[in-house]
Amino acid sequence: MSVLESVDWVVLGIYFLALVAVAVWVLRQKQKDTSDYFLAGRSVGWFVIGASIFASNIGSEHVVGLAGTGAESGMPMAHYELHAWIVLLLGWLFLPFYFRSNVFTMPEFLEKRFDARSRWFLSVFSLAGYVITKVSVTIYAGGLVVSQLLGIDFWTGALGIVIITGLYTVVGGLKAVVYTEALQTVVLIAGSCVITYLGLQEVGGWEELKATAGSDHFNMWRPISDPDFPWTGMLIGGTIVGVWYWCTDQYIVQRTLAAHNIKIGRRGAIFGAYLKILPIFIFLIPGIIAFALKQKGLIELEKSDQAFTTLVTALLPVGLKGLVAGGLMAALMSSLASVFNSCSTIFTIDIYKKLRPHAPEKKLLRIGKVATGIVVVLGIIWIPIMNKIGGGTLYQYLQSVQSYIAPPITAVFILGIAWKRVNAKAAITTLMSGLVVAALRIIAELNQESLSGFAHQFATINFAHMAIFMFILSVVICVGVSLATNPPDYATIAGLSFGTLSDSQKAENKESFTWLDIVLSVMLVVVVVTVLAYFTG
Repeated sequence: MSVLESVDWVVLGIYFLALVAVAVWVLRQKQKDTSDYFLAGRSVGWFVIGASIFASNIGSEHVVGLAGTGAESGMPMAHYELHAWIVLLLGWLFLPFYFRSNVFTMPEFLEKRFDARSRWFLSVFSLAGYVITKVSVTIYAGGLVVSQLLGIDFWTGALGIVIITGLYTVVGGLKAVVYTEALQTVVLIAGSCVITYLGLQEVGGWEELKATAGSDHFNMWRPISDPDFPWTGMLIGGTIVGVWYWCTDQYIVQRTLAAHNIKIGRRGAIFGAYLKILPIFIFLIPGIIAFALKQKGLIELEKSDQAFTTLVTALLPVGLKGLVAGGLMAALMSSLASVFNSCSTIFTIDIYKKLRPHAPEKKLLRIGKVATGIVVVLGIIWIPIMNKIGGGTLYQYLQSVQSYIAPPITAVFILGIAWKRVNAKAAITTLMSGLVVAALRIIAELNQESLSGFAHQFATINFAHMAIFMFILSVVICVGVSLATNPPDYATIAGLSFGTLSDSQKAENKESFTWLDIVLSVMLVVVVVTVLAYFTG
């Protein structure tokens, strides 16, 4: 049975009407070329960019999974939400090089910095990664949310949302995605704040929550020997994954590339960084609230991943349930829309256009739309495999898989920008070796019960520690191969690494920010450090 009543359906209906109105407004503006379709004509403002970054990151898998992790394990995963400071790196360190290279995609940047082999690798690797870490997870979480809230079958709910989201994404391109995400961000934050407030009221306030849940649930700093959340893995390994996700992944970076210039893109990243802090308080804390209410016998909680929707059912009055249901659907739809558009962009620009360089713009748009459907089907097929990885908790599954695929990409991008000596051979060798290690780890983890000795240790080492070891290995390979082979032609990579910037490019970069940008960035770092210091158990 649906947990929504008549008034809730009215509220939910108003939300969807507003969403349709925004989508229709965008659709009335015809896409002239691939720049219009994939980068919204490079005309998006900083507020919409920041909101889109947040909405792209916070899918329903994030709401469901983060709240579930909060209920089961408490605060350790908050380390990943404090990656707000890494979003600043996107704006201050990476974005100027991306804009300077005038690229549509991250694989395209790798070709300009290294060669076509790196572009091909990242193109195919990114599409595969989206299937196993984004599409399937989002569809799975969306199915849980919709089936619980609306009282319908899991697959009916999941596929229904996929079809609705796919329609406006395919037709409207990035502009439809980012403007609907701006609306969805407001709805999601408002609904989640309401449930956090009411949850704290129900449990008896902040101090009562800490007393009931216990100090361990509020401790972000677990011992190095902790099998699930060692602080070294969360802090260092999490940062490696964070740089990949926030600074090099098409899924996120594409939003900033839709800005008219570096200044607007950077301000969008700064705004997105502030929004990124919110999930600790509006998703993870509600998970701990659900745990505390279960301890008090006030709610029943069969599975951790049901924490958020259980709170919606148990706490919210009529009307507010509709608002929060809209927020959860907003999370699902915005995340799906983002990954659909990113897949479409990468396949069209980095694969099809490379094979058919003279294809007309209209055909490129048509090919991108077809590619989206294929990615969705593959994501649905992958869902049954998900539960075997990451201990069965959705958010932990997501972070564990990302910990295996991120390190080599992070190493190549950071070294490629920071050190002009890195060459094409080093880049492709690092990426290929990282793929081999990641594949071996996933296979070993799926079959860990039948392994022994070193193989069993390799399969069971904490996923965040695995990210650290893989990153160190990737850096060693990248530096070693670079020094053992000829340097790149510096003339061909001018402006794409710090060692190749001209005086005019340095001056242009200085003019792309103000003191306000600096002050806001420093303030955000202070907030992050304060939160890290507070949650020590």
